[in-house]
Amino acid sequence: MLKNLFKSTESYLLIVLLAFIVVVGFINPKFFTIENLFDLLRSSSGMAILAMGFFIVLLSGGIDVSFTAIAISAQYIAVNSLIASGVDNLAVAFLIAVGVGIAAGAINAVFIGLFNVPTLITTLGTMSLFHGALLEFMGTKAVNTGGLPECFKTFGHFDILNLTRADGTEYGLSVFFLILVIVVVVTWFILKYTQIGRGVYAIGGNKEAAKRAGFNIPKIQFFIYMYVGLLAGIMGIMHVSLIRYSNPNYIVGSELGVIAAVVIGGTRITGGRGTILGTLVGVGLIVVLEKNLVLIGLSSYWHQFFIGLIIIIGVSITYLQNKIRSKKNLIFVRDT
Repeated sequence: MLKNLFKSTESYLLIVLLAFIVVVGFINPKFFTIENLFDLLRSSSGMAILAMGFFIVLLSGGIDVSFTAIAISAQYIAVNSLIASGVDNLAVAFLIAVGVGIAAGAINAVFIGLFNVPTLITTLGTMSLFHGALLEFMGTKAVNTGGLPECFKTFGHFDILNLTRADGTEYGLSVFFLILVIVVVVTWFILKYTQIGRGVYAIGGNKEAAKRAGFNIPKIQFFIYMYVGLLAGIMGIMHVSLIRYSNPNYIVGSELGVIAAVVIGGTRITGGRGTILGTLVGVGLIVVLEKNLVLIGLSSYWHQFFIGLIIIIGVSITYLQNKIRSKKNLIFVRDT
């Protein structure tokens, strides 16, 4: 059982995460408090939701770098729509943001699914397209706390579980964590129990073989990128509710952290293999690293260094695994 356990990438990653947590906790004992755990879950839920979207893209053999541009576009359009209309309703904000996200994802899917443009080229282009259009047509003026509709502030402070400190003040587990759990369960169900989920794995493993097996490749790709857009829209509303400030230049540029979390979580860069658990552990490692570099005596600039290092290591591991697997298959063929 132990032998099988340590065959998985997730096991080694979990050991690294636990070791880093022990080091940080030794330097700062407050890290092990329930309050700090709740704060980490609250601040990282949005990133984890974006990671679920990118995980599906990578699993299908694609690369999407436009999801942060979609998230900020969905957020900024939703916030300004509520301000302009005088509506102060969180459900309306979510509907607008999700609608924008799905529409942007559909644009990606048109080029990828119908015109067969490489995913990286498509999303690099649409990242600039979406963000540039946002700045041109919606403006560059940030919305501060005073101008933000109350529904965002209320949502950002809403807790599903409240605990009391020694001084009588309260802290709690944010509703953001509940949204993350729902997204994780829905994503897991889609991948495990639906035809589309099986198609995602099939396309990532071998696109041509998946096509011959009867999978509708364009339909699955439309689902993938529209699902990413939906999750980006949700994250956009969570982000503005968390920081209580909407700036059209925020989020864009932070996609490398999400990509690193998914890659180091064991998802094969060429697609076809990966787990939700590995992705979540990868997010945990990136978040703990980002939040605690200063505590271990390193400047915050080291975060970018480690993100790049993690991506290079993840891609290298995938390459070596594929090379070893190809050699084993070649030996097997020769023996037979």
